[in-house]
Amino acid sequence: MNRLKEKYLNEIVPSLKEKHNYKSVMQVPKIEKIVINMGVGDANQNSKLIDAAVADLELIAGQKPVITKAKKSIAGFKLREGAPIGCKVTLRGEKMYDFLEKLIRISLPRVKDFRGVSKKSFDGRGNYTLGIKEQLIFSEIEFDNVVKVRGMDIVIVTTAKTNEEAFDLLSLIGIPFKK
Repeated sequence: MNRLKEKYLNEIVPSLKEKHNYKSVMQVPKIEKIVINMGVGDANQNSKLIDAAVADLELIAGQKPVITKAKKSIAGFKLREGAPIGCKVTLRGEKMYDFLEKLIRISLPRVKDFRGVSKKSFDGRGNYTLGIKEQLIFSEIEFDNVVKVRGMDIVIVTTAKTNEEAFDLLSLIGIPFKK
């Protein structure tokens, strides 16, 4: 069993239950899934870029990503409906906890001038979105093999009803928020 999941069950659940006066363990918010999305806007000029992004995301997540396609045609962006514009991967269960632990302990501390992640990125329904400027902070990515440096969005979906509950959950898990 993952260390983070063990910590969640043994330390975080009792602590949140006491703080928010939950009657049942089932009321305590938990992380449902993590969605990692990588937009590849320049894929319509060069189709090899989408393959490189898929390969990078597969290394980072340890799971094969799904290629996302454009829903509408937009002439201003030279975009056709159905054209590949990015890739995403949804992590649940053990892989989700493994990724989260790797993100907190290894990847985020490697960010240059890192002072913590923003507290303002909650959506009002208990979900948290984290933007990363380059995929190089992940130790699986080799600098020499990178075709193009690109960022990604990491969405942590929780069962929390409010931002406050989600903030308490994520800070107890160990996400380094700005002071």
